Formats: sequence, C-alpha cells, structure tokens
Amino acid sequence: MSKKPEKVTLTSAAIEEQTAAFLKAGGAVEYVGKGKSGQLSYQGSKQVNLKK
Repeated sequence: MSKKPEKVTLTSAAIEEQTAAFLKAGGAVEYVGKGKSGQLSYQGSKQVNLKK
C-alpha cells in the first residue's frame, strides 16, 4: 500500500511570512482591477458546435 501525502495546511501567519519573504526577495504585487483576470490568455476562445 502506498502512503497518502500529508495534507498541508496554511495559516494566515504562514501566508504572511511567505508574502514577506517574497517581497524581501524582490517580488512585486500587481494590482488587478475588479472584474479582470490576472491570467494571460494565450488561446483564443473555444466555441462549441452542437450541430454535428
């Protein structure tokens, strides 16, 4: 039998520590306006044709 991977739980303190380390290392946080996605779309929209 294989062992199940341990579940990782993040607390708000752990997230704050990781964020601080990210910013200290030169990372930047970018503001994304309301209603916009932060992900870049590399593919066009997919249309589904139901009349086949």
